[in-house]
Amino acid sequence: MSKTSPSASELKNITRLKILMIIGYALIIIFSIGIVSLLAVRKTDSVLKNKVAAMASSLNLQMKLNMDSYLQRMETVGTLVFAYDEIYTYDATDQSNDEFEALSTEKDISDKLYSLCIMENFVDYGIVYRNNHTVGKISNGTSYLFGENLFRDMESKITKKRTSDGWFTGYNNDFKRIYYVKRLNDNSLLILSFYASELESVFDNPETLDDLDVRLTDSSYNIIYSSAKKEVGESLPYDIRARITYKSSATFMDNQYLITVNSCEDDWFVICSIPTQIILKEKNEMRYYIYMIAGLASLLAVLIGIELSIRLTEPVKRSFSYLDIKSQMDQLTGILNKKAFEDYTAHRLANASPDDALAMVLVDLDNFKGVNDNLGHAVGDQVLAKIGSILRGVFSPEDFIGRIGGDEFCVFVHNFPKDSDRREFVTAKCEEICSAFRNNYTGKDGKYKVSGSIGVAMFPGSGNSFEELYKASDTALYYSKKHGKDTYNFYDPSMSHGEEDK
Repeated sequence: MSKTSPSASELKNITRLKILMIIGYALIIIFSIGIVSLLAVRKTDSVLKNKVAAMASSLNLQMKLNMDSYLQRMETVGTLVFAYDEIYTYDATDQSNDEFEALSTEKDISDKLYSLCIMENFVDYGIVYRNNHTVGKISNGTSYLFGENLFRDMESKITKKRTSDGWFTGYNNDFKRIYYVKRLNDNSLLILSFYASELESVFDNPETLDDLDVRLTDSSYNIIYSSAKKEVGESLPYDIRARITYKSSATFMDNQYLITVNSCEDDWFVICSIPTQIILKEKNEMRYYIYMIAGLASLLAVLIGIELSIRLTEPVKRSFSYLDIKSQMDQLTGILNKKAFEDYTAHRLANASPDDALAMVLVDLDNFKGVNDNLGHAVGDQVLAKIGSILRGVFSPEDFIGRIGGDEFCVFVHNFPKDSDRREFVTAKCEEICSAFRNNYTGKDGKYKVSGSIGVAMFPGSGNSFEELYKASDTALYYSKKHGKDTYNFYDPSMSHGEEDK
């Protein structure tokens, strides 16, 4: 089919259109990606801040619960002393105590106290009497720290009247130990203590928030525990304290800090804080990647736009412009379906000249019904798929191969070798088809042989249109069927269905 060449004016218009398309496409893409990137950055900022705030708040609450649970467990260990009458009834200040019996009783009490605290890392676990006499495990550090005021000052730390106990630390600015005191009777107190460093297990900070500062303070905001250990015993930094004063449970975020606070036992506070700039550092890294990806996406989109513009403005191959190959394929055999084959062939013939080398080869399977009836349709589908493969192997990819019936195939041949004899070329192709069919046996025992009857119509001698060539090749095919099958015949005007039926 002949093609006309565009004039110089048309080429100039095409070039101008191409440039305008590229510029317009580039501007639209860059603007769109820029807007999306800005929205993504803002959304990322909001999501990141909210995510970190939620994580910090959740972590703070969990640490508060862990702290409450830890202190309650210590209190439970302390209340176990009430399981033994002599522990809470014995009074070392009673002047009527027999010295020997007192020694025996105190030894028994010490043994019981030791058995109760053996599994815990207590610094102190013992009893202090009003006369400062002690029984059990009272460390030298505690005795030295309180001196002669041991009972009096310990008693003053009982802040909960209902349970007659209390927690405290920071006595004489010593925050190394955390104390729990509980009244046993009017003249005796149970004392237990542990090092503040034991709280590391309570305030374990996950790696996802490893920049978060975790602190435990008393009601006066003196630091009892800090993930930055050097702060212990100091006052909470003013800029943090000012933001959470009078708040027992809150999450606060401004341009300087993200702070969460929760109160726990004895009005102590779990306070988590992280500088906002650390959060923004991660955000800025994400912003950098977003802009970098946006830039690369813009560049890629522009390059794609250039390529598409070039392709769209090139002269279109008219003979193939209306075909959508994927939607016109026969799924079973991998060749053209009936409508696609007819449309394509008819279009090609409508634009053919009398000198074009064209031929139609019609193939109908012999004995295919026996395969379906005896071996099943699944095997029949395999045979049809095999036929499609055979025809694709015999003919050129430029030839049009279609399945136009259940077991009927058609080939429109238009890729003849230069200076070849057309009839001899098609004859060789028909021989090749028959040879392939003769070696194609079906079934486990190979008892079913599927062959093909073939009819050929040559253009333009046997017809000029699709309908004329199809009718001629069908007549030749019918002739092959009536003369033994498994053979081929070229159409001749002397052939007709009517004559063979007589």
